[in-house]
Amino acid sequence: MENSASPDGVSRRRVLTTTGGVLAGAALAAQAVPAFAATSYDADAIVVGHGLAGLVATAELAAAGRKVLLLDQEPEASLGGQAFWSFGGLFFANSPEQRLMGIKDSRDLAWQDWLGTAGFDRGVSDPSGQDHWAYKWAEAYVDFASEEKHDWLAGLGMQWFPIVGWAERGGGLADGHGNSVPRFHVTWGTGPAVVEPFEKKVRAAVEDGKVTFKFRHRVDGLVTTNGTVTGVQGAILEPSSVSRGKPSSRTVVGSFELKAPVVVVTSGGIGANHDLVRANWPARMGAAPKTMITGVPAHVDGRMLAITEKAGGRIVNPDRMWHYTEGLRNYDPIWPGHGIRILPGPSSMWFSATGKRFNTPDIPGYDTLHTLKTITDTGYDYSWFVTTQKILAKEFALSGSEQNPDLTEKNIWMLLSRIWQTPEPIEKFKKNGVDFVVASSLSEMVRGMNKLTGKNLIDLADLTRQIEARDREIDNEYTKDVQVMGIRNALRYPGDTLSRTASAHKIMDTSAHPLIAVRLNILTRKTLGGLQTDLSGRVLNASGNPVPGLYAAGEVAGFGGGGIHGYRSLEGTFLGGCLFSGRQSGKAAAEATG
Repeated sequence: MENSASPDGVSRRRVLTTTGGVLAGAALAAQAVPAFAATSYDADAIVVGHGLAGLVATAELAAAGRKVLLLDQEPEASLGGQAFWSFGGLFFANSPEQRLMGIKDSRDLAWQDWLGTAGFDRGVSDPSGQDHWAYKWAEAYVDFASEEKHDWLAGLGMQWFPIVGWAERGGGLADGHGNSVPRFHVTWGTGPAVVEPFEKKVRAAVEDGKVTFKFRHRVDGLVTTNGTVTGVQGAILEPSSVSRGKPSSRTVVGSFELKAPVVVVTSGGIGANHDLVRANWPARMGAAPKTMITGVPAHVDGRMLAITEKAGGRIVNPDRMWHYTEGLRNYDPIWPGHGIRILPGPSSMWFSATGKRFNTPDIPGYDTLHTLKTITDTGYDYSWFVTTQKILAKEFALSGSEQNPDLTEKNIWMLLSRIWQTPEPIEKFKKNGVDFVVASSLSEMVRGMNKLTGKNLIDLADLTRQIEARDREIDNEYTKDVQVMGIRNALRYPGDTLSRTASAHKIMDTSAHPLIAVRLNILTRKTLGGLQTDLSGRVLNASGNPVPGLYAAGEVAGFGGGGIHGYRSLEGTFLGGCLFSGRQSGKAAAEATG
């Protein structure tokens, strides 16, 4: 992928408005795609990738009466892709759940936070700029998340846990990075419940003869005719019976070429391809880690980015990415290098590999990428939480549908049990995970930390000094310690008091023990850049013109426009980006083939 931050020039064209993007884009798309009546096609549309964005786009195409071929290199067991494994967090502004919790949110506040977080600076007002369409997608998405999104998804049967989470708090200025208010809505049923309504729609369309699944079909190239994308070609892989998420065979047993007047690429990002992650790692995030764990299945390999670029698509913002700093090595891995992220509350103390406490905004749950840079600058690929059993029990959550059986299985009794006991998945990680040190004293904990890494980097006296200094700040309701301020602030929000923040206490308070140290690894996850698209999801070329017949949605398109998030995310916006861009591209592709 190109790394240049200086975009190629493009000719000026009519700018789509955020409110009329789909309709105007569809009209332009119809003009851009030539008549195909005289050509024999296998379907009206081909969708490459059966993850969430692909399912949404396919559902829209089928609803419009189009015949669709839905291709993926993985077997049927992986239908729904990475979204199935997610925690199911969705970003809404001014939702019923927020109002129930007494949260005052608005479209304007959400847009303020988005702009402060994204930091768009690559030609927003220049039609040739890398951020030109990203900005427009962001504005359209915030409108969507503030208005139609909640009712649309609720109408499909989705429900959300009533306590709204406060992710990525920023910790800076009002117009800077982070969510001013809680906006993280956990779907009742987690990731599988987000996938379910669209999978049902697509399977119903299969029964009606409108959609045909093509599992184990790996796309190796886009077919173009006179400059128009008219199909795909690639390899048929041998049948595979592996369970969801497990790596599947790449043994080729045949080849294929399929034709359609439009192709929609929804193939995901690069998170499992560490070579690509490192190749695009920006200097502003420090040196690329030598050791990382993987937050996505092995099939999230980024292949379709280069394939689509070869067919004329423009890749923008490839250096923007989103990786987590609180990764645990999974003691029971599903895919190679499988890592799980801790979704932390605000109370654990955060230290470097050498035992130096991090400063603001490197506080749990505040500024992911700033903390990532702080960690890489230490010269080590890991850091430490020092915490207590009391904090772990109340504040630790694990990302992933399989790590939250109460929410995923919609088990209210199991969910309520979190009130009086540590969730079982967390206790299992504490017992079986290689990254945990549990101790009855600080000296025992330090010995365990140094033994775990094989290096005597943690000095007991220095760690003791830092913990005792923090503990003295607990004696009053006011403090100069920014993290303790954050804890007090969190406890003013009922949602945090109920479910995500332990009462303020001293780390050395023995009633809160045992002491726990957790080694935190860097966990690969999301691609924030990708194929540049207009508001109808049409892939643009280096001159800024649509590649006829070619659309993209989801992570491969930077969740819209080649980078809807800019440099950073407000969280809960990845699934939503797949939903929104999949719907936009599906509707527009249907109009273009009408």
